[in-house]
Amino acid sequence: MSDSEDADSKTEEASDKKIQDTLEQGKTPVSRDVSSAFGILALLGGLAFLIKPAGAGLAASLALLFGNSGSLRLHTDADAARYIEAVGGEIARALTPFLVLVVVAGLLGSFVQGMPRVVMDRIMPDLSRISPGAGVGRVLSLASVLELLKSAAKILIVGGAMAIVGSGDRHAYVDAIKMDPSHLPSTLVGLIFDLTSVVAIAMTVLSLADVFWTRFKWRRDLRMSRQELKEEFKQSEGDPFVKARMRSLAQDRARRRMIASVPKASFVIANPTHYAIALRYAREEGGAPMVVAKGKDLIALKIREAAERHGVPVIERKELARAMYEFVEVDKMIPQEFYRPVAELIHYLDGLSARRRGY
Repeated sequence: MSDSEDADSKTEEASDKKIQDTLEQGKTPVSRDVSSAFGILALLGGLAFLIKPAGAGLAASLALLFGNSGSLRLHTDADAARYIEAVGGEIARALTPFLVLVVVAGLLGSFVQGMPRVVMDRIMPDLSRISPGAGVGRVLSLASVLELLKSAAKILIVGGAMAIVGSGDRHAYVDAIKMDPSHLPSTLVGLIFDLTSVVAIAMTVLSLADVFWTRFKWRRDLRMSRQELKEEFKQSEGDPFVKARMRSLAQDRARRRMIASVPKASFVIANPTHYAIALRYAREEGGAPMVVAKGKDLIALKIREAAERHGVPVIERKELARAMYEFVEVDKMIPQEFYRPVAELIHYLDGLSARRRGY
């Protein structure tokens, strides 16, 4: 069967079991655009609330460094390296909160789509991942082409939005060249904020669309054929033929165990050919008579044969045997409604035994 025919046969939605198994394997519908959108929104929030204190601190530190530049010793390469390191350290200190904010927001964007799972099979070495042939196959696959087209569309949309906003602010860029350097930082922050806002809006819209597309594709790829659903049902519920066979074997074992218990019985109540109930009663054990075996038709005959072979009395009481068969259970005491007729049989057997001893 070709891949297209196999795909065409998968017309049924995935079962709950297949979805759960797929999730446990770590194959979750995750959109990377959501993490990117969260990161850009976090950067936008940082520009709105953190840029002023961070910029003020950076400006003060750099002013202190550059203000004392005349007293700095730059006689060796090490002196210059220390000076550059100090400037870079101040810049890094100012940018660190933004970096942390973007990273945390990106992780949050992944977590909201589903908690991560540690799946050992996904991190174990796999030679197929470094196989040149497999790599070429992945690159040239339809999924890779679609991802490339999707990425190109994102770049065009985001780039177009930035170009529209940038063209609207082109006079601000020209004026920034001529303005007082002390006003330049606030102007640049404003321009960057405008561009970031546009990118954040575009990425939010794209991420929402990508979430729907990712989940739709994930569900579509998990679709099953009718035959797969039948096979899964057999595995989860058990093959009916196997279950019937196991049930038959269990019944056979129970019957053999029951027949083996007949020699322990005190007497057997029987319908001549259809029903047989083997009871055990010993005064020293206490309690009501216990059912050690019961059966009908062929099983009833086997119970009678085992009883006669081991000298267990067999008493024929048609109505009583039929009624007891319906209500008694093996390895349990007889119900209270049978106390009187069974007690009469016990009394009868005791009298019969006494007469034999007297004779």
